[in-house]
Amino acid sequence: MFNHLKWFAVNFVEELKWRGMVHDMMPGTEEQLTKEMTAGYIGFDPTAESLHVGSFAQILLLKRFQLAGHKPIALVGGATGMIGDPSGKSQERNLLDEETLQRNLEGIKRQLSKFLDFESGKPNSAVLVNNYDWMKGYDFLSFIRDVGKHITVNYMMSKDSVKKRLGEESKEGMSFTEFSYQLVQGYDFLWLYQNMNCKLQMGGSDQWGNITTGTELIRRKLSGEAFALTIPLITKADGTKFGKTESGNVWLDARLTSPYKFYQFWLNTSDEDAERYIKIFTLLDKTTIDSLIAEHKKEPHLRKLQKTLAREVTVMVHSEDDYNKAVEASEMLFGNATTDMLNRMDEDTFLSVFEGVPTFEVKKSELAKGIPFSVLAAEITKVFPSKGELRRLVQGGGLSINKQKVDNPDITIGTETLLNGKYILVQKGKKNYSIILAVD
Repeated sequence: MFNHLKWFAVNFVEELKWRGMVHDMMPGTEEQLTKEMTAGYIGFDPTAESLHVGSFAQILLLKRFQLAGHKPIALVGGATGMIGDPSGKSQERNLLDEETLQRNLEGIKRQLSKFLDFESGKPNSAVLVNNYDWMKGYDFLSFIRDVGKHITVNYMMSKDSVKKRLGEESKEGMSFTEFSYQLVQGYDFLWLYQNMNCKLQMGGSDQWGNITTGTELIRRKLSGEAFALTIPLITKADGTKFGKTESGNVWLDARLTSPYKFYQFWLNTSDEDAERYIKIFTLLDKTTIDSLIAEHKKEPHLRKLQKTLAREVTVMVHSEDDYNKAVEASEMLFGNATTDMLNRMDEDTFLSVFEGVPTFEVKKSELAKGIPFSVLAAEITKVFPSKGELRRLVQGGGLSINKQKVDNPDITIGTETLLNGKYILVQKGKKNYSIILAVD
């Protein structure tokens, strides 16, 4: 058993290194992981009811940790979420009320359980903890007596996250609430060390200061030894922020970012980014990835890296079925889609694909009687400015309704034409779309 663990444990750090996922690591960390099965944790702040792709690298870090035979602890910051982490922030975060916090916690729990084994009962089964459970009973005076006295203000001031906010360039400064954040996070590590034999904390490189405060607290209060490992913050080659689109964050929750949009986000990465991301965000092995990179460099126009990346991540976060639907939906805009494909498409995907397309309304009761398309499109809805323009397009073979070519401008349109009981997709030429929406 030990030899088995030892083989895996050595490879955990090696695995991270070839994937470009080690930023800082405390001396002795690798030796600790080689020596025994180790409990390690990552904290997630519940600032929303879903995690986003910015957190996904850390979720996979925990997953790789578990696959390497170690015990992952996912900490959801019910207490720290009430304070706000200053790391990487230029201003104070809005504080959350308990109801919002609870809703966010539940959402994050659901998501993490998709990636980590919590249920098997194995020695390295994952554990989910909420730091509110051990912080709620602590009064202020007890905390500053039991914890605060072990860490000097000088030590806390030396952290980059604090220095940046208190530097000359900062106009806002920092509240005592946020200043205390690293102490509360440090106490989390101390509590987990004492109660769950947790010896490692991992996180993004911006967390290094908070994490090492925890190791220092363990050393000073308990004369114990604990370890730290951080991964680089994910960036894009062009310098823009990773995980953001024009419409905001790319979420892991399908209700907030549709699987189609999620798939498109990964598919649209640059060659340079795709080469890095496929190492960070997939579980594919080194041989497979090296082969993919070599193939991509020979024929970059085929975008094999991007397609593989988009497939692997979409299947992992959503499902095989969602991936297939996303590919079909992509063909809707850029390939030879069919009416059948449109009919199989669920409403959320349909709206994602055709987001921003001009939409015109017609009463469903009118449509039920049957309306000539020329009247519907040029008089009732104004999809076309005139019947003459509509007829010219039909004569030129440039009009499709629900992806079917139309050769008669006066074809009768009824409720049976509706997709999802609501929509008619009108296509002028190759890429010019309009939607007619049937309303009650």
